[in-house]
Amino acid sequence: MDLATQDIILENESVQLRRIQTDDYQYLEKFVLFEPEIWQFSLVSLTGTKELKLYIYTALKLYAQGTTYPFIIFDKQTQQYAGCTRFYDIQTTNKTLHLGYTWYGKNFQGTGLNKNCKFLMLQFAFEKLQMERVEFKADNRNKKSIAALKSIGCTQEGILRSHLLLSNGERRDSIVLSILKKEWSNGLKENLIKKISLCNK
Repeated sequence: MDLATQDIILENESVQLRRIQTDDYQYLEKFVLFEPEIWQFSLVSLTGTKELKLYIYTALKLYAQGTTYPFIIFDKQTQQYAGCTRFYDIQTTNKTLHLGYTWYGKNFQGTGLNKNCKFLMLQFAFEKLQMERVEFKADNRNKKSIAALKSIGCTQEGILRSHLLLSNGERRDSIVLSILKKEWSNGLKENLIKKISLCNK
């Protein structure tokens, strides 16, 4: 499947993920302007509308090249846009991709929305795209994000020391986690469904 020619919509009763569009900045602008703590562990620091528009433009440019598929997240329970996520570093030959660039507004964190999003994306990656491996990376200081990844069933693989340059000039250590297709098929999917059902009660 050539993702650069697809308009993918992933959804359940709680959330809808669709490809982000240029004018979607208007739905995300409030997070950039009023919730700067979102970017504490991010590789990018979005401080205004101009930076947000460039962020979306860059994501769509990579989408056109077939290496990234960026989504905007719509919370059906509150009828509000909640943040962004994406597939990236898509390698069809190796049947691997990364899942990341995920962020949510403060009011959507810890609500179960993330588990719903991750389930839909993992299901699509393993069952539609037939990927063998989905990889995740995070700042090793971001304990909240790491705990969330482990809670959906990710296996920690190691630490990449002094891996990436941050916007403030510092370098970060990155933790690497992953889920394999055989793990998804052998119980991880069912376990995640159970966790989601508890969140949605």
